[in-house]
Amino acid sequence: MPDHIATPGQTVGPFFHYALPFPGDRELVRRGSAGAVRLHGYVFDGAGNGVPDALLELRQADPHSVVPEVEGSLRRDGAAFTGWGRSTTDPTGHYWFSTLEPPDFFAITIFARGLLNRLFTRIYLPEGAPDGSSTMVAAREPDGGLRFDVHLQGERETVFLTYPGHQ
Repeated sequence: MPDHIATPGQTVGPFFHYALPFPGDRELVRRGSAGAVRLHGYVFDGAGNGVPDALLELRQADPHSVVPEVEGSLRRDGAAFTGWGRSTTDPTGHYWFSTLEPPDFFAITIFARGLLNRLFTRIYLPEGAPDGSSTMVAAREPDGGLRFDVHLQGERETVFLTYPGHQ
C-alpha cells in the first residue's frame, strides 16, 4: 500500500463577507431582550492589527446547560434560541454577538485569511474560568457585557484547541 502524504490545505479566507453572512446571524437573541448579553471583541494578527475579514462562529449551551437542537439555525425567528451564530469582523477587526450566558463557556471557531485550517477556542466566563486558561477568559464590562479578543499570533496568542477528526 502506498504511503499517503498530507498536503497543505487551501487558505480559508478572505471571502467570508461575500458568501456566509445572513440576516440576524450574530443575534442568537434579540439585543435588549431578557437575559441578552453582548459578547464582543477584536481579532488581531501577529503584528497587533485588526483582521478586517475574519469570521467567527459561536456554539453554546443555554443558561440551563442544554445545547439546543433546533433545525433551521440560519432562519432566525427571534423566539427560538439556537445556540449557534456567526459574526464577521468589521474593517477594524471587531465582531459581536447578542446571546445568552451559558453556565461555562462559548465554543468559538475562527476563519481568517492566511489560515490553512480553521481555529477552535473557548471563551470562559470570568466567574468560572479554569486555572491556566487566561487567554481564553472574557472580561466582564461595566454594563454586564463580555469582551474577548482573539490574538492569532504573538506574545498574547490565544490558546487554540484541537479535536479528534479535525485538522
